[in-house]
Amino acid sequence: MGAALIGATPVQHASKPVAPVPAQQEDVVEHVAARSSDEQRRVLDYWTPTRMSKALPIDLLDTVAKTALPKDGGLLSGLSNRAGLATAPELSGAAGRIVTPRRQSARPTATTSGSRWGTGGLVTRTTGRVFLTMDGVDFVCSASTVKSASKDLVVTAGHCVKDGKGAWAGNWTFVPGYEPGGGKPYGSYTARRMFVAGPWSRSADDSYDVGMVALNTSNGRHVADVVGTQEIAFNSSRGGQVYGFGFPADPPFDGENLIYCSGQVRDDPYGQTRDQGLRCDMTAGSSGGPWLSSFDVTTGRGRLTSVSSFKYSNDRGTMYGPYFGDSAKALFATAERA
Repeated sequence: MGAALIGATPVQHASKPVAPVPAQQEDVVEHVAARSSDEQRRVLDYWTPTRMSKALPIDLLDTVAKTALPKDGGLLSGLSNRAGLATAPELSGAAGRIVTPRRQSARPTATTSGSRWGTGGLVTRTTGRVFLTMDGVDFVCSASTVKSASKDLVVTAGHCVKDGKGAWAGNWTFVPGYEPGGGKPYGSYTARRMFVAGPWSRSADDSYDVGMVALNTSNGRHVADVVGTQEIAFNSSRGGQVYGFGFPADPPFDGENLIYCSGQVRDDPYGQTRDQGLRCDMTAGSSGGPWLSSFDVTTGRGRLTSVSSFKYSNDRGTMYGPYFGDSAKALFATAERA
């Protein structure tokens, strides 16, 4: 839920063919983060329990930059997009339609627009919360570990790593298997190097809203050796069944629990992006959470084929995620060698 989230009403609603990705769109932009032990320690020390609890969903970045926070520190009810379009009205009313289950289902369902995941499995370890600072404000996102040569790679949304053509994120830290109350059962992992696709870095193109981060080890151990990884796949058949996971933090959710949506994905009906949409009521904070195809609800294992990216303001019940094609493949090839 990012660049086109709440406020980016499509310019036109007529469907149009999705253009193929030009070869030059496969370039990768990178950034060096915390490399030395001193830098890593500074980042880890920065994230006190208080800062973690007060961090806002990254999707409020533009609003925070333009509007003072309420005195009570609550989340703002108006969101705007990076293009500066008008803020969407009645956000709180729309969010009120979402029902957070008091009890998680004993058995996952093939179709849900937002339920608490309570079955366990690999996905509870590989999915985690991201804590970062952008433009002097602390934010949260979601992310997942992915199988890579380095054993240190996580995949998230591009806007959870870099503000389009703006600043890179600082104090970037991944907490896999996050538990309510700030629990870190598998430790915290700081960013070593960050990667986004060129079109995202140059123009915040939502079709390329993917970020990959090479992590530092924690206590000398690679994140893959501690929590495991999900497979990643590129140029998969469009459509099909997907399970999307994340830690939504905007009401009525609070960012403390792993939530999932599941169902069939469909192409962007407005033709504005190459993304696919999933019926999903997850709110801000779920950005960057993994979309898993061929998902086994018993083992919690699947193939990562997209991440939560944005919603259109006139359809808050559908989450869109970028298609992992050649651009994402090139991004991965660079990032896993970092």
